[in-house]
Amino acid sequence: MTGISYSMAQNCVNVLNGTVIDFHDRTPLVGATIQVAGNTNAVLSDFEGNFSLGSLCNGIYELEVSHPECSTRFIKIKINGDTKEKITLEHHLEELEEVKVTGDAVSDATNSAQEALLKIETLERYSAGNLGDALKEISGVSSLNTGANIVKPVIQGLNGSRVLILNNGVRMQDMEWGDEHAPNVDIDATDHVSVIKGAAALEYGGDAIGGVILMEPARIPQMDTLYGKTLLSAATNGRGGNITSELTKAYGSGWFLKGQASFKRFGDFEAPDYVLSNTGVSEIGASVGLGKRNFVWGWDVNYSYFDTDIAILRASDIGNIDDLIRAINEQEPLIVRDFGYEINKPRQEVTHHLAKLKLYNRFEGLGKWSLQYDFQHNQRFEFDIRVGDDSEKPSIDLQLITHSLATDFKIDAKRDYTLNFGLKALYQTNFANPETGVRRLIPDYDRYDFGAFVTGEYTFSEKLLVDAGVRYDFNRIDAKKFYRTSRWEEREYDLDFSDLVIEDLGTQLLTNPEFTFHNFSGTLGLQYEIDSDTEFRFNYALAQRAPNPSELFSDGLHHSAARIELGDLRNKSETSHKVSLSLDKEGNRWGYNLSPYANFINDFIILEPTGVEFNIRGAFPVWAYRQTTARLLGVDANLYWQWTKNWRTNHTFSIVKGKDTELEIPLINIPAANLRNSISYGNPALKDLKISLESQYVFRQNEFLSNIMVFSPEQGQEVLLDINTPPSAYHLIGIDGSIKLPLNTKNVLSIGLTVNNILNRSFRDYLNRLRYYADDLGRNLSIRLKLNY
Repeated sequence: MTGISYSMAQNCVNVLNGTVIDFHDRTPLVGATIQVAGNTNAVLSDFEGNFSLGSLCNGIYELEVSHPECSTRFIKIKINGDTKEKITLEHHLEELEEVKVTGDAVSDATNSAQEALLKIETLERYSAGNLGDALKEISGVSSLNTGANIVKPVIQGLNGSRVLILNNGVRMQDMEWGDEHAPNVDIDATDHVSVIKGAAALEYGGDAIGGVILMEPARIPQMDTLYGKTLLSAATNGRGGNITSELTKAYGSGWFLKGQASFKRFGDFEAPDYVLSNTGVSEIGASVGLGKRNFVWGWDVNYSYFDTDIAILRASDIGNIDDLIRAINEQEPLIVRDFGYEINKPRQEVTHHLAKLKLYNRFEGLGKWSLQYDFQHNQRFEFDIRVGDDSEKPSIDLQLITHSLATDFKIDAKRDYTLNFGLKALYQTNFANPETGVRRLIPDYDRYDFGAFVTGEYTFSEKLLVDAGVRYDFNRIDAKKFYRTSRWEEREYDLDFSDLVIEDLGTQLLTNPEFTFHNFSGTLGLQYEIDSDTEFRFNYALAQRAPNPSELFSDGLHHSAARIELGDLRNKSETSHKVSLSLDKEGNRWGYNLSPYANFINDFIILEPTGVEFNIRGAFPVWAYRQTTARLLGVDANLYWQWTKNWRTNHTFSIVKGKDTELEIPLINIPAANLRNSISYGNPALKDLKISLESQYVFRQNEFLSNIMVFSPEQGQEVLLDINTPPSAYHLIGIDGSIKLPLNTKNVLSIGLTVNNILNRSFRDYLNRLRYYADDLGRNLSIRLKLNY
């Protein structure tokens, strides 16, 4: 008999009496099946969870214990006379809190907040693209672009430091304050992405005034298996592509090893009428993970590397004020060259290292404790067009190193409520290399953060759930910065911050700004099930965000942004009050989501153009930070209709209105209203054929700031610089199709084809910072091949 050792001469009259209970709350499990492994005879637990197995000999038996709503356990039992045993089972199928009971859907990160999900199928469509482009599939999410390769997510009108990105559980620290600093993440290393709109998820940070983006890898099964995939993409616009491959080895004991790597290369992209000279990109990503996980305890260690070299549109680097006036006002790029793969100046070169160690342990009848340490190293070079001995020197050389330690304990033993307590500490240092020969935009600084939170949820009934939370964050920043004496006096810092000066060098001052911020955040919400298909959510979130280093210290030319940026030492923490509602219906034939929101932000920090300056590098717009009171009102809407078994339509619409309520003027960089429609056909019987025709209409942003007057040396007078006028509305048509070809019982080849901007329309997007100098992308045909093995 399997799993038993005993003497055949024994008289097998022993009895095993036991109880099967839920690991979480210790309640008895009725209907559990208990049998000796390899034996067909089995018994069931009663309403008290009790069972009895008789006719057992002394010795060691292996029991197989299973339940319809639990993971099966194999347990070794030593029998020496009549024996009693308590057996625990995990009664929640979302093992490791990752999978719902209903199918393979990823569980929501919040209960009452507005939340959306991108699955692996959508992410693979954008394998040759980036995270920002993929997220635009979600209503209410747009992007702030610097050309085609630098794409920053915008959630309900907010971006930058107001949007947190967590990559495999690690909050990214990659100088997200720059408008042209794209997230340093590899979309190919991600299985699904959740977007939480607003600051309702306090465990991730209290400063997520815009929202939180959670990038999660695929769940690794606890079984003996070896599997992987390779995905190859190629595209006509940019004449390049992407390849990514991953392999996972898992064991039934819980051990696993996973590796992934990707490479992307494109040359110059093209608008419908001309080449966008110097817009290529080269990108490398790699990650490896090792660990052991089971339900009760586990650990894992992960490392990822990301390297990108991005060319910046050559026509955006302007030599004098009159060229700047012509470039912006005449809407034609001043420099157009033949297609090429060279990545010339101006360009960015960024590398990011991320390492994480995580431990967890579950306590029977109580909950789960987790501890995580992570390390990040971000190196950023920005190269300007320079001549002479300094031609190969970067204009910006920043090194950001971050250490973070976090722990939390989640009490989830009771079925009607959960509580989660957490602490987080962070130390960060930024080094700005003074050997660039250019005034440093961001100074050296040390930053210290500490955060503590408590969140909880209570189930009043089968239909009503309420959640709430509070969080405190301490932030301290200690910087060393040189200011030109003329700039220091121009901004009247000599009146307010004379105590910060530690050395007067005549034409410049060495200062030591030290700032401390105490921020409080809170949330209160509810989830109410109207019927089996319809759900209502309400959430109020209070969030406070300390100003980032750019908002405080920027002072000079930001080369890859092609503008002069000026921070303000007077900036203080933003305070957001956001109310959001959500009504969801998910039926077999049709469904919808309607999500209005209102966000009122005190001391909102805004960056806007104020004039033009000319220096030895050329003529550049001046953008300065200031604080005001802001109001953002908007609504996101989704509707789908399953017309037949094979035909379906999807419709999404989003609009947000942003206003400076102190000056009664519009906020800058608020996305225009956006309408998406698609009709799709799917037939699993035809090799899982899927075809979708998609339409996107982006309205003109009709609320914008007034343009500014600048002096033209060529004309000898003040002229209007058309820097704020939004471009016209545009309408794009695209198509996407895919098919799966089984090669054998284990391997499947998937083939996909996507065509964007089929009609090759010329357009400019209001949130593309290079719209001043050139049109956006023309037609692009891409093909992707994926092999699962």
